[in-house]
Amino acid sequence: MKTSGALPNVTFHLRERCLDSREENPFRWVLKTSEALFAGKTVIIVGVPGAFTPTCTANHIPRFEMLHEQFMAEGVDEIFCTAVNDVFVMRQWALSIDIGKVQMLPDGNGTFARRMGALVGKNNRGFGARSWRYALLARNSEITTVLSEEGLQDDALEDPFERSDADAMLAYLRGEIPGGVVSATRSFSG
Repeated sequence: MKTSGALPNVTFHLRERCLDSREENPFRWVLKTSEALFAGKTVIIVGVPGAFTPTCTANHIPRFEMLHEQFMAEGVDEIFCTAVNDVFVMRQWALSIDIGKVQMLPDGNGTFARRMGALVGKNNRGFGARSWRYALLARNSEITTVLSEEGLQDDALEDPFERSDADAMLAYLRGEIPGGVVSATRSFSG
């Protein structure tokens, strides 16, 4: 998994509401690059296996939402959640669990996850290609630290959730745990 250097510069396919639209569907397609989203900012990016999955829905993302103001007080500008799901699924998931501060960042083709070295096969669960679970901090598009779950591999029997949670990232920002905590064992292949 990529643990240092620049974040991959990929293009995300997003939908934005057109405030002046009188059409039945007031959303339009917008393409935004990693650079446009992350440059000049301090961001947290949380990679999760999928929208509506139990751990992601019950704890992982809601806890980042709950602690949002504390992250902002520590100098974070934005928090993003990325998953190998399309924009429509990500939006409905956010609405279903009342997420409004954490920005959903659909990675429908898995391009960001692949370039992060975090794309894994979850064929044993019927999921196909998905992101490994992690949380990273980047400043001006440069990775500062990655909190990644152990056991990065295809068809993992478990979905660990011990290192990438919101409380661990907040502790890192407050200097309570050392930086550069990386547990992934797969090397980054670009």
